[in-house]
Amino acid sequence: MFDKLEDLLIRFEEIMSELHEPTVTQNPERFRKLMKEQSDLTPVVEAYREYKKCNQDIEDSLAMLDEESDEEMRELLKETLNESRQRAAELEEQLRVLLLPKDPNDDKNVIVEIRAGAGGDEAALFAAEMYRLYVHYAEKRHWRVETMYADEIGIGGMKEVNFMITGKGAYSRLKYESGVHRVQRVPETESGGRIHTSTVTVAVIPEVDEVEDIVIDEKDIRIDVMRASGNGGQCVNTTDSAVRLTHYPTGIVVYSQTEKSQLQNKNKAFALLRAKLYDIEQQKAHDAEAELRRSQIGTGDRSEKIRTYNFPQGRVTDHRIGLTLYKLDKVMDGDIDEILDVCIAADQAAKLLKMSV
Repeated sequence: MFDKLEDLLIRFEEIMSELHEPTVTQNPERFRKLMKEQSDLTPVVEAYREYKKCNQDIEDSLAMLDEESDEEMRELLKETLNESRQRAAELEEQLRVLLLPKDPNDDKNVIVEIRAGAGGDEAALFAAEMYRLYVHYAEKRHWRVETMYADEIGIGGMKEVNFMITGKGAYSRLKYESGVHRVQRVPETESGGRIHTSTVTVAVIPEVDEVEDIVIDEKDIRIDVMRASGNGGQCVNTTDSAVRLTHYPTGIVVYSQTEKSQLQNKNKAFALLRAKLYDIEQQKAHDAEAELRRSQIGTGDRSEKIRTYNFPQGRVTDHRIGLTLYKLDKVMDGDIDEILDVCIAADQAAKLLKMSV
């Protein structure tokens, strides 16, 4: 591990040296790649430099203890030594995590697809609440949300909604939300006060680079334009601005109708289609690497029941990590960082365990 860290430190210094050359900005693509690599290496290099300093402090404290006879000074040196040893151990564990193979999609924006599952109108109502949960979460992190398509029902629910969240590291956190979310509560339409169970499915897909990742052949696509339906602005429902794409090889159909401009809706629809095609490729890769898939926390199987929201008890339970929180109202308002932090920690622990076997 430390040989690798030394190599990364040398590489970081090379990058910094090149970035300080006056001619580096003459090649924008090269400059962009260097800045990206510098950003990726900075956390590792900073932790490693601190780790080396702690080790040097340990050596210095031990050397001074051998020569020091004053008891009060010896106690101070021992205290410094213990602090340095404790911090070095913390940094070593932190470095092991930082050196884990990084998901290449972690820095990407995401497209989130929420669909009502079992439970009829109650499932559609919960789908709309899950949509608001993620919008609020994005707002807390200062991410931008763009709705791409929404199939709404008259009582405030949604059969389906697709939206993009734009922000640094969006996929690295929201990828743990893919799966089946179950709600247990008494529906407003239930006169007998019985608790019903409904489900929604959430798919979190990384945004795909138009040039590098997925190429769509024009002959494989049918493009239809139509008048938008459902709730919309003054112009949305009066012009043929909605766009539907049909991808013949896979049978995937995507819609975009939230913009006034047909071109904007077309661009959004193609972004959603590319993401869905990329997601299919990712799922195939996960299926081919079953052991890898088992080592990850909820980033593979879309049919996996990952979480239950129990309204009568005010309880949220994440079944993958065995975490139960009694703050349902805060979670439904987008306060999900505590859940995601534990998912990330569990994922890292599983990967570290696999590497040590």
